[in-house]
Amino acid sequence: MLSIQQMHYILALEETGQFQKASERCFVTQPTLSMQIKKAEEALGSSIFDRSRNPLELTEFGQHLLPILRDVLNENSKIGLLKDRISGVYKEHIRIGIIPTISVFLVPEMFGIWKSKFPDIQLTIEEMKTHELIEALEQKKIDMALIAGPYHDSQLQTIHLFTEEIFAYLPNYSKNSISVQELSEMQPWLLNKGNCLRTQMISFCEINESDKTGRWDYEGGNVEILLKMVDLNGGYSLVPENYLLKPDAKDRLKHIISSKGMSPAREIIGCYPKRTIKKDFCQKLLREIQLKYTQVSKNEVQIIDWKG
Repeated sequence: MLSIQQMHYILALEETGQFQKASERCFVTQPTLSMQIKKAEEALGSSIFDRSRNPLELTEFGQHLLPILRDVLNENSKIGLLKDRISGVYKEHIRIGIIPTISVFLVPEMFGIWKSKFPDIQLTIEEMKTHELIEALEQKKIDMALIAGPYHDSQLQTIHLFTEEIFAYLPNYSKNSISVQELSEMQPWLLNKGNCLRTQMISFCEINESDKTGRWDYEGGNVEILLKMVDLNGGYSLVPENYLLKPDAKDRLKHIISSKGMSPAREIIGCYPKRTIKKDFCQKLLREIQLKYTQVSKNEVQIIDWKG
């Protein structure tokens, strides 16, 4: 059937969409990669790629084949892992994906803890948006994801890590809390589309995106930019409870109160595949997060779905 090398070539071509880029990634010449993929298609009796498209696209057969190849390569890698573990030279490589509004505070605080407690783990951490993380987990490009829940998938194990309240950032507001009705009369500064905190903000604060009357907009890629927009231009933005603000800015965070007397909050969860050889390592890393973030909000909170 197919060789392990051919499987790697097929995956590289699917991810890059171009023979030249795939061959560069695999450190072979383009004719070599093209020939091996052609041989693989002949052995399987069906085309994997639609070569009339640019970039290349998978055929229907190819779409069914790719998940199988990823599973085969994942299982094959376990042989080398077992050998290294027995010989005592192994260092587990865990690839973690995190949404930006979590990584901004969690990575600086957790990295040193993880490094000191787990010297046998090598970490690679990457920021992605939620839908990108779910896709990366499905394609086995990452081992674990940290996202705002709730999220349910029969193929994934989800672990509750902590709940954090979401505050309004209001530099020139004297009270400790503000109602949703009051916020509706202020300029909101939003994260750009694809960020779950944006969806939560629009949902809880009842923001009408289609109403542009008298409004001037800026959508930022990170929370820090939005806070500067508030400082200089007024209005408000939302800040997660654990966001690392400067000490003199802490009093600018105000509880948001809905008509039902609830404050918005988000659930932070960890996700990893149920079938993974790295399960124990993922659980150890997630347990340290649970131990670090154990605070409970004094207000009654409402968990806001990141999907809106």
